[in-house]
Amino acid sequence: MSSSERNETSSYDLLIQDVECLLSDSKGQIRREVTNIGVKDGKILALGLVGSTSAKSILNLKGLTVLPGVIDSQVHFREPGLTHKEDIYSGTLSALAGGVTTIFEMPNTSPNTSTQFRLNEKLHLAQGKAKTHYAFFVGATHDNADQLDSIAQTEGCCGVKIFMGSSTGDLLVSDDEQLDKIMRTVTVPISVHCEDEKMLIARKPIATSGKHARYHSEWRNVESALTATRRIVALAEKHRRSVHVLHISSADEISFLRTKKQTVTVECLPQYLTLHAPECYDILGNYAQMNPPIREKSHQDALWKAIQDGTIDVIGSDHAPHTRAEKDKPYPNSPAGLTGVQTLLPLMLNHVAQKRLSLERLTQLICENPARIFRAQGKGKIAVGYDADFTVVDLKRTETISNSWIRSRVGWTPYDGMRVQGWPVMAILKGQIAMRDNSIFSNVIGEAVRFERG
Repeated sequence: MSSSERNETSSYDLLIQDVECLLSDSKGQIRREVTNIGVKDGKILALGLVGSTSAKSILNLKGLTVLPGVIDSQVHFREPGLTHKEDIYSGTLSALAGGVTTIFEMPNTSPNTSTQFRLNEKLHLAQGKAKTHYAFFVGATHDNADQLDSIAQTEGCCGVKIFMGSSTGDLLVSDDEQLDKIMRTVTVPISVHCEDEKMLIARKPIATSGKHARYHSEWRNVESALTATRRIVALAEKHRRSVHVLHISSADEISFLRTKKQTVTVECLPQYLTLHAPECYDILGNYAQMNPPIREKSHQDALWKAIQDGTIDVIGSDHAPHTRAEKDKPYPNSPAGLTGVQTLLPLMLNHVAQKRLSLERLTQLICENPARIFRAQGKGKIAVGYDADFTVVDLKRTETISNSWIRSRVGWTPYDGMRVQGWPVMAILKGQIAMRDNSIFSNVIGEAVRFERG
């Protein structure tokens, strides 16, 4: 990697030369092409033969690959109220170190992000502090259905989040009457955590009697996830609207959702594609405990098939940090959730290296599709007029993921010691280098994402 600074009057603020890019054509197909990128005022001004080579900054990235800025559409950064685990600064620092340029943050903080005041508070907390671009979900409750759509129109809000089953925090909407009302009245994207609360309550004794994280997938079993998924899809079909189902973990859900693609978009996680039961619980114990649970290899195989056939649309991290002291509590008193925003891209690049999916398909899953589903303006593609957000990767570089590399406040990863091929070496936000070779540039900060509404 080499760069040079120019002081003369420039046609570009940044010129990236001779780099392999992941580009989208008019039919939505993604291709690799060695090209040049001209950036001006934070936007992509030219691609290919960019004309004058005059620029304030020139980067020659020969031998590297540029993706559209990676979007992690499911993170939990814990601010306000739970900042001993994470806050917006530390969470976005971790994201940037992993090559992620945009995050969508979940509402189950303390207090919940379920009112206009609380959403405004989060947006204010992020302004000038977030190291990546950002947006926040507003959480559905039993009391705010009438206000949800209005709140979600706020600039910097990516949509509505529904918890059908209890997880970290106390956001929960489990009855069909309230779910129906939300589906009927909300016009923005709706994302749903699908586990059936009644079934979770009835099966809780399995966890309390088992007293080991290996019982987690028996307590929160496939049937509880499938039941909730069927319920939310039926309501979406009733109101002729789409819904985004989060962290799908089982072959059974995939088999059902494959027939419902006119109604649903589907998210999966690197955890489910990389770890499997029972081995992960035997090795990691509570550090593999999350909701919905990591399941057996047969489910992982079905998820990989769904990656390949297009059933799965998005891969997010579901970054959900807890301190070691919290995770070390006896199961099931230990909280569910793993760190993940920083390891999202390295893990998935390693799967690319192992031929489980193509880099083009990965670009759809972590760049283009999240932007399309949530209607993010200027994100997800390397195209003229789009924001100059780029994630630069070295596909040949091998590294070992370690706890010491993790920038999250809790300082641990379930992948400590894992050797991977493919590594993020630079992140660029609106034409400014924000991360380079694991060094974070303090002068670059993120902005609230704008969304198409109406």
